[in-house]
Amino acid sequence: MNDTRKTDEGTAADSEPSVGFTDEERAAMKERSGELKAAARRGPRAAAAAGESDVLAKIAEMEQPDREVAERLHAIITASAPALTPKLWYGMPAYAKDGKVLCFFQPARKFKTRYATLGFNDTAKLDDGTMWPTAYGLTTLTADDEAKIGALVKKAAG
Repeated sequence: MNDTRKTDEGTAADSEPSVGFTDEERAAMKERSGELKAAARRGPRAAAAAGESDVLAKIAEMEQPDREVAERLHAIITASAPALTPKLWYGMPAYAKDGKVLCFFQPARKFKTRYATLGFNDTAKLDDGTMWPTAYGLTTLTADDEAKIGALVKKAAG
């Protein structure tokens, strides 16, 4: 009897098996651990004040075009929802409400992706029917994009 099954040659099965987290993911987890330790040392009042400077320093470290997008997002988010607290979250600029991250900016370079991402966590409550976006890919920001983001952030922080 001939075996007529095809082999997996040339398929994704031939690529290296998953070994867990990527280097970038491990680095993000280490950053998060450091953020939690720093916040515990600072205390709650100092953490809020340090959050803004931490976020601005992280943005300054970014390469272009991520830095330009992150600077504009920071300005839009802080203007649209001044009650949100800037903080680092897994090494990314994030904005929290009542201590919970509402939205965050993931630079393209952080995980070696082709575009940056503005993401919203479930606390944002951007629900719209039975399906809605929770993340937006960004390459640049137009004036129209900035207006849409401002409205989204206001709704999310609402």
